[in-house]
Amino acid sequence: MKKVVSLAVLFILLSVQNVFCCTNFLITKGASADGSTMISYSADSHGMYGSLYFRKAASHDKGAMRPVYEWDSGKYLRDIPEASHTYQRVGNINEMGVIIGETTYGGREDLWDFECGGLDYGSLIYIALERSASAREAIEVIVSLADEYGYVSEGESFSIADKNEVWVMDLIGRGKGKKGIVWVARRVPDGYICGHANQARITTFPLNDKENCLYAEDVISLARGKGYFSGKDKDFSFADAYNPLDFSGMRACEARVWSGFNILGEGKFTYLNEKGKEVTDSASKYLDYAMGYNAANRFPLFIKPAKPVSVKMLADVMRDHFEGTPMDMTKDIGAGGNALPYRWRPMSWEYNGKTYINERAIATQQTAFWFVAQVRNNVPDVIAPVTWFGTDDAATSYLTPIYACVSDIPECYREGNGDISHYAKSSFWINNRVANDCYKMYNQMAPEVRKEIDTWENKMAEEIVRIDAEATELYNAALAKQNKFIRRVFGKKNPTEDPLAAVKEYVTSECVGAANTMFEYWCNLEERITVKFIDGNVLTEEGKILHPEYTEYWKKATALDHGKVLEAK
Repeated sequence: MKKVVSLAVLFILLSVQNVFCCTNFLITKGASADGSTMISYSADSHGMYGSLYFRKAASHDKGAMRPVYEWDSGKYLRDIPEASHTYQRVGNINEMGVIIGETTYGGREDLWDFECGGLDYGSLIYIALERSASAREAIEVIVSLADEYGYVSEGESFSIADKNEVWVMDLIGRGKGKKGIVWVARRVPDGYICGHANQARITTFPLNDKENCLYAEDVISLARGKGYFSGKDKDFSFADAYNPLDFSGMRACEARVWSGFNILGEGKFTYLNEKGKEVTDSASKYLDYAMGYNAANRFPLFIKPAKPVSVKMLADVMRDHFEGTPMDMTKDIGAGGNALPYRWRPMSWEYNGKTYINERAIATQQTAFWFVAQVRNNVPDVIAPVTWFGTDDAATSYLTPIYACVSDIPECYREGNGDISHYAKSSFWINNRVANDCYKMYNQMAPEVRKEIDTWENKMAEEIVRIDAEATELYNAALAKQNKFIRRVFGKKNPTEDPLAAVKEYVTSECVGAANTMFEYWCNLEERITVKFIDGNVLTEEGKILHPEYTEYWKKATALDHGKVLEAK
């Protein structure tokens, strides 16, 4: 009798494979179009199922313990004391307006300790979200947890934001038998943006500026002791010491940040030099670094965008395939006759004794889930945190806004929908089907899907203004009622009554309704494009069959490669 492995189990088995494939961009409130802070994140793993993690706020008895499971594999790690109160988290944002994203960079292998019984990077993120009311507090929680219990992951970059501040944090373990992490965190200057993609990005940093830079006391001394660094403290570079650059680090990782900066900077990198003076370079100045040819030409950690960044702009950055650059994935023979901007794994391959590498763009086929999370400053705090959430490949999937105060999440985003019994109700699987449909005729099908995405996301950008207005009215009414009640009972608030329950139920209804509507629409879309683009053809509304042309590059390459056989005489 054959053993049947559920899809959920298969995903757990596959997810233990070590893949460094995530991308983050960080936007300060002074750089955003609406004054919000934003973080974008794609969780890119070949074996991860995309769902929206949801844990409600709770109060816990003294002595209560919290079991910790490794995020990547689901393996039990340990129990730790539970906090007396934990905040609600929806995905990677909590009800207090704290956002945390990450990318794995690996770094020095002799600092890894997978057997110390500590916490992994994913657990640090989600526990910090449950216990933090600000970005700085999240940094403190992450450090204290790792130092107390140990750290069982590789090198990580974290993006951490609240409604006022945005921080980038690089960290790695201290080595076998040594608890905790060495780390540095830098505040992104207001009006600027940052990004990271599986390569540590913090180089030198100010040693006496606690307002804008925090770090472990031994971050330099440990590097000296290990022989990673021997210069003056002021010249110490975290990235160079703990995650030395190589070709792959530039071409497969830093190139993605360069491309996002290139888009949002509109071809220019405006940054503050060592003297604090603002200067502007062409993005092309750093192209040789992004392509892995010149490690000395590292581009800035922070740049100023050419125009204020909106949620939609940032979402579209997450859909990038290096279009319009020398690394454009639609322009070589690997794209086939339909300009497919994807290459299957392995990324590197050999031919005639030489090694070649396929590009690794921001948008990728192995994305499990992705988001643009924002904390607004123009609405009441209860509705300020929102995550625009999507599943599977960002280039062919849509984002739906989910407020962090919701009392429930849409069924199509729930954990546990990865097995075959939930297949028909899963956002991840329907988006995966649409993406895989598009891969066969990308330049014909993807534009049609993107048009639908744009229509939806632009509509929801308008809808969220309406939802905010309605929720604010409910909030003001609840506040007035609460104040009246407090006065009536001489300042004693009823502990069993949530004055904001009506606000939360309203936004829950709106978010769940929108997600369900779009999920059903996307199921129908998948059927429509399957019929319309049948067998490599295009079926028009009039019932006419069309045969699209191959790309000119493909024609040329094929003619040069096999023209003697294919040429019509």
